[in-house]
Amino acid sequence: MNPTAFDDIRPYHDEELPAVYEELIADPAFQKAVSSIMPGVPFEAIAQKMRSCRTKLEFQKAFCYGLLWNIVKECASGLTIDHSALPDKERPYTYISNHRDIILDSGFLSILLLDLDMNTVEIAIGDNLLIYPWIKKLVRINKSFIVQRALTMRQMLEASALMSNYMHYTIRDKKQSIWIAQREGRAKDSNDRTQDSVLKMLAMGGEGSVLERLAEMNIAPLSLSYEYDPCDYLKAQEFQLKRDVEGYKKSTQDDLLNMKTGLFGFKGRVHFQVAELINDDLLKLDASLPKTELFACVSALIDRKIHANYRLYPGNYVACDLLDGTTTFAGNYSAEEKQTFEDYIAGQLDKISIPNKDVEFLREKLLVMYANPVINYLAASR
Repeated sequence: MNPTAFDDIRPYHDEELPAVYEELIADPAFQKAVSSIMPGVPFEAIAQKMRSCRTKLEFQKAFCYGLLWNIVKECASGLTIDHSALPDKERPYTYISNHRDIILDSGFLSILLLDLDMNTVEIAIGDNLLIYPWIKKLVRINKSFIVQRALTMRQMLEASALMSNYMHYTIRDKKQSIWIAQREGRAKDSNDRTQDSVLKMLAMGGEGSVLERLAEMNIAPLSLSYEYDPCDYLKAQEFQLKRDVEGYKKSTQDDLLNMKTGLFGFKGRVHFQVAELINDDLLKLDASLPKTELFACVSALIDRKIHANYRLYPGNYVACDLLDGTTTFAGNYSAEEKQTFEDYIAGQLDKISIPNKDVEFLREKLLVMYANPVINYLAASR
């Protein structure tokens, strides 16, 4: 395809940045947002710093890198990565990961890669999160490409084909790595499963068989392990509202609250574990299988690698035992760590304020979120 076909969804080209900077600088909503994130810094100084960034990577290094490491300093107990399974720093990869935080999953990955002297990733982001015009411009400066949602079936097929071709072009021709979540939206219960639809989309572009098209993407399963999920109580609350309110759907304000809570809530320890490429595994699969079965096999393969590479924390094991009323995993945590986690869960429950608050239901949902990684890890390690 002619690269101009991707103009509506791709990140900005570097030569487009000066004009976009001026649009953002003149936008009162952007000015207000920046002032809340960087209080005390004169906006004109920020504007001048923006204008000095000639490339998207320079912008990320000038603004995003420091902001994200400050979030780690203020809101986490550490951020680490193990990328040793993929020693080639020049090769482009498609990191497919479980999804915990709307903004930070891809943001943390990029700053960790920079510290490994690697390039940052292009990021797949749903257009439902691009609530204001300035957000859409900012994410495209930050190397994001747009996943179009809420389309008719025919429009969805066309949009999926366009995005797939763009991603193949990005890996094959631009030699640029990509991050994409394994599913649309976050797994509210942390039972991370790759949606076949994501793989079907990836296989729409490229050439050759389904397996050859997927292999062209250099898929690297990536496991994200947050000790605490700041949005856990919001997810539990959403479970009850969906149970009790017919047709319940999150609002734009809910999305904004989730983004803000995810950014600035306490996360504890955070670890990213990269698995080896699945290319060799793909080529061992039976290409003659019906496509539905083939995609299911690839999804299961990615899931096993993500689950086997979780980093589990004491709270994960405590949650399992609290759910089952046993001490099966007591060897994985101390009495103090158990009390700390129970106090944490009680504090998160206190944050929920909804009509007919069902504390037992909400507590169970919170515990399930922290127990599922253990359950999946054990299944993948057998």
